[in-house]
This record gives sequence, C-alpha cells and structure tokens, in this order.
Amino acid sequence: MKINEIFYSLQGEGFHTGTAAVFVRFAGCNLQCPFCDTKHNDGRTMSEAEIVGEVMQYPAKHVVITGGEPALQLTENLVDALHSIGRRVAVETNGTRPLPANVDWITLSPKDLFLGATAQVVLRRVDEIKVVFDGQHQPPEYSEIEVSHARFLQPCDTGDPQKNSAIAAQTVDYIKGHPQWRLSLQTHKMLQIP
Repeated sequence: MKINEIFYSLQGEGFHTGTAAVFVRFAGCNLQCPFCDTKHNDGRTMSEAEIVGEVMQYPAKHVVITGGEPALQLTENLVDALHSIGRRVAVETNGTRPLPANVDWITLSPKDLFLGATAQVVLRRVDEIKVVFDGQHQPPEYSEIEVSHARFLQPCDTGDPQKNSAIAAQTVDYIKGHPQWRLSLQTHKMLQIP
C-alpha cells in the first residue's frame, strides 16, 4: 500500500473533534478538488503489517484512515488487523468508491457539488456527512444517503483570512436557515495542532 504519512494528533473536525487519533493517510486520489489542502500524492510502500506496527506505537484506540482517497487501497484485511490490536477504524472518504464492510465509522465528504458527475457518490449509509461549503453553491440535501449521526457543513479554507471570514459567516447563516446541518470547523488549523 502506498502511504503518504502516519501521524498522531487530535481529530480536528466533524463528530469526533478533539479525539486523540492515529491518522493513516493513503497516497493518491481519484479526484482533483480545487480547494484540496492535502499534499497526498507522495508516499512510501508499506505492508499491512508495517502499517499496523506503526499504529501500535501510539496509545489512541481511534484510527482515522484518510487520504487522498483511502477507498482506492483500503482492504478488509487491514481493517481486521487494526481491530485485532484493539483499534476502532474510521474512514474519511469522498464516497465515490465502495469501502470494506468492516469499517467502524464512515465520514463522507462528497465533492460532487464542485466536480459534478465525476465525483458521484456511491455510498448509501454513512455515520456522518461533512460538506465543504464555499458560500456560492447550495449543498444538496443528500436525502438518498442514510446518515446515522450528523450532517455537517464546513467552511471552505481558501487560505485568505478575509475570504475565510466571509465564508464562515455565510455558513452560519445557511445553517440557521437549514437546521438539519451542524457546523464543523477545522479546529486543528485554528489551534495550529500538527
């Protein structure tokens, strides 16, 4: 498997904000989002045993599989191996590819709002949905997707503080008018948590 990085930090966004977690970032993605803030293409080849060995170096029981797009490489075997060492496996995905059935938590971050049919979501049951909100595009309801916990809108980080402030205000206003959504902030960026 091609792994961009494995690191220990706090979950900075969504339902599990503030939770200590081991992040396993897979290299590569099937989409090219204009606002992507992750350098995920580079990586090193690792076996499932090497990945598990590195995850074991950290005390957190929460493992976040992310990317890029982890569904391009993630296997049931790796999830089983992480379960065997007492870890709970969460996956952050764009939802365009199926995931192994034994994943514990699915965070769907769809990109079809920005990329159209090339980013069509195939998942129909997730734990949380987290939509990047740019203040220009009204997010779909995604009513065809069963969401067991929460629907989040997350202000798009443009890298420009003034634009970010305006988008955050628009996000708050949108949620006030559409209360089925909740606000997700990238707290790891706000607090400069590595």
